[in-house]
Amino acid sequence: MAAVSGHQASEDGAPGEPSAFREAVDALRAARLRPEVVVTDTPAPRRLARHAFALTASVEVDGEELADGQLVLLHEPDGHDAWHGEFRLVSLGRAQLEPEMANDPLLPEVGWSWLMDSLALQGARQVEPSGTVSRCSSQFFGGLAERPTTTDIEIRASWTPVVSAPGDFAGHLRAWCELLCLCAGLPPYLPGGALAGTVPLPTRRHPR
Repeated sequence: MAAVSGHQASEDGAPGEPSAFREAVDALRAARLRPEVVVTDTPAPRRLARHAFALTASVEVDGEELADGQLVLLHEPDGHDAWHGEFRLVSLGRAQLEPEMANDPLLPEVGWSWLMDSLALQGARQVEPSGTVSRCSSQFFGGLAERPTTTDIEIRASWTPVVSAPGDFAGHLRAWCELLCLCAGLPPYLPGGALAGTVPLPTRRHPR
C-alpha cells in the first residue's frame, strides 16, 4: 500500500476538542491506502455531533475518476444512545455502472455485503450498522438528448466503530476506500494479493 495519496490536512484540532477525537483524526490522516485512492480533508457537516471530521475520496485510474464519496467521523464525548458508543462513521460512496449491472436485482445486496466484508477483512470491528444501496438513473433531454442513459450505484451507510486504540480508525477508512474501489470496478486488494471470491462491479471507464 502507498501512503495516503493526495491527502491534504487541514489545521490542527480546534481548542476544546477531546484528545480521543484528535487522536482518531490523526489516525485517519495517517492511514496508508491503495494507490488508486486520493483522499482530502473537507469541511465537516455541522449539527450532527459536538465534534466532526470529514474526508472526501476519489478512485482514479489513468487520470479518470471512477468513484467518489465522503466519510464523516462524528464524536459525542458522553456517548450517544442510538450509536451505542462515542463515535460514529457516516459514509457515502458512488460510481457509474455499465447497463448490464444497472438492472441486476441483486445489486443492493451485493453492494451492502461489500461494505460488511471490507470492514471484516480489515479487522475494523463495528456495531449498529445501517444504510441504503440505491440505483440512480439519469435520462437526458433537449441539447443533451444524444447522451445515453446512465445509472449510478450509491451506498450510504453508518456504523459505530469498536476500537481499542486510536490507530484502529485507520482500518475503517481502508475498508471504506476498498468499498469505493470495488464499486469502481477495480479488483479487491490486500497486501499479498487479491481477495478470492469477491467480484467487482463493471463500471463505465470514463470521467464522471
